[in-house]
Amino acid sequence: MEIYERRIGDRKHNGFLSLDLGQHKATNMAPLSLLRQLDPNTAKRLQARQSEIEKILQKRVGKPFYSDLGFVLYCGDCCELLPRLSDFISVDLTLTSPPYNIGKEYEKPLGIKDYIAWCSYWMNLIYEITKAEGSFWLNLGYFEVEAKGSCVPIPYLVWDKSPFYLLQEVVWKYGAGVSTKRRLTPRNEKWLFYVKNSTSYTFNLDAIRDPNVKYPNQKKNGKYRCNPLGKNPSDVWEFPKVTTGAQRSSKERTGHPAQFPLRVVERIVKVSSNSGEIVLDPFAGSCSAGIGAAGLGRLFIGIEVSEEYCRLAVERYEKYRKEVDITTRQRKLF
Repeated sequence: MEIYERRIGDRKHNGFLSLDLGQHKATNMAPLSLLRQLDPNTAKRLQARQSEIEKILQKRVGKPFYSDLGFVLYCGDCCELLPRLSDFISVDLTLTSPPYNIGKEYEKPLGIKDYIAWCSYWMNLIYEITKAEGSFWLNLGYFEVEAKGSCVPIPYLVWDKSPFYLLQEVVWKYGAGVSTKRRLTPRNEKWLFYVKNSTSYTFNLDAIRDPNVKYPNQKKNGKYRCNPLGKNPSDVWEFPKVTTGAQRSSKERTGHPAQFPLRVVERIVKVSSNSGEIVLDPFAGSCSAGIGAAGLGRLFIGIEVSEEYCRLAVERYEKYRKEVDITTRQRKLF
């Protein structure tokens, strides 16, 4: 009797089985688009830019925890280090995901008002060192507000706590996550897309166009309706989450408990920055932003308060660099 009641195992009811689709695909160490060596001219320009910036950083902040081409990591508290950079460093793009105030191992939970004030403080610090045409992408989840709600989106509470102009909210949708029984299972997080100047900012749409167009040859008045490079990917992004588990663990998974996938980073870096520009992550964690930025020829400056996570990030970055070398050699064989 039990087997007939188990609809999820029946191809008549379960489209994933009938169409032979996987409900979740574990991510690789990095997208193939990031497993490429920088061309010599780009690398040379980036090295010159980095040498210039590192002289300022050494003078204002001190010696970095780690440095490599396109990748500079500091161990420290961003609320202490960022003020030292004001008037000396101009950042083109900041993308980050701060602690969600939910009791993870790397944070000390604060009262709601204190947490909002803390977020406002470092968001304002980021604003001060952002270029006039720069952008700020902020990833935030949910937490409980006592007597008000159990899954309150943090963006609703902090979106206006800095001078940045909120251009839009981007929803990141994924397939795997926490399961629940007394509410709908959460399968998305938010990215807030801020700019400093509401009328002038970097936005490289052609760099992120989606070629998966349902009617690519559709015409209107004799002209193709869709851009030849693809469609605008919209404000809902579907990328697999970085997962754990014996059968489905992502190859890019590290020991950090909160890690967003490189495909998300790649899209943000491409659309909101250009080659050789500075990308900042003040809550660097496992340095997904660093790998994405350095792999695309940007100069990453990361700040991470935990020395343990700094070591983990460096180990991950060096494994990534080795993978780039291996993939490059393999490409030359074919």
